[in-house]
Amino acid sequence: MQRAPGRTTGALAASAAAAVAASLSRARPAPAPAEPPPPYEPPPAYSASAPGAPPPYTPGGSGSPSAGEDPPAYSAVAEGGMDPRELTDFQLDELVHRIIGRVTRLVRTELRMDRERIGRLRDPRG
Repeated sequence: MQRAPGRTTGALAASAAAAVAASLSRARPAPAPAEPPPPYEPPPAYSASAPGAPPPYTPGGSGSPSAGEDPPAYSAVAEGGMDPRELTDFQLDELVHRIIGRVTRLVRTELRMDRERIGRLRDPRG
């Protein structure tokens, strides 16, 4: 005796839905009685100086010398020490090239690592 395929599928679906509903109802704990929310209180009124806030900005405040004071003067270099003001133009150029060379290598390395990270090792510009 053959069964109709429509009824078998429908019965199977209905039993699966019933099993899922039964397991979900057992897994969920009973909801606890909800407490009423606290009454609404408007935020405090705005004040220019809130407690714990930093002091307002004043030009020439305590963090910098006042308008009447001069910046600290250049202190003399100890005998035998290096005075950066006495470097020749050639020495300044050499110092700049050494610093720029190191920074350039670091920047190139970072850029290459970014290209490797995104999977584009070749630069399309050149």
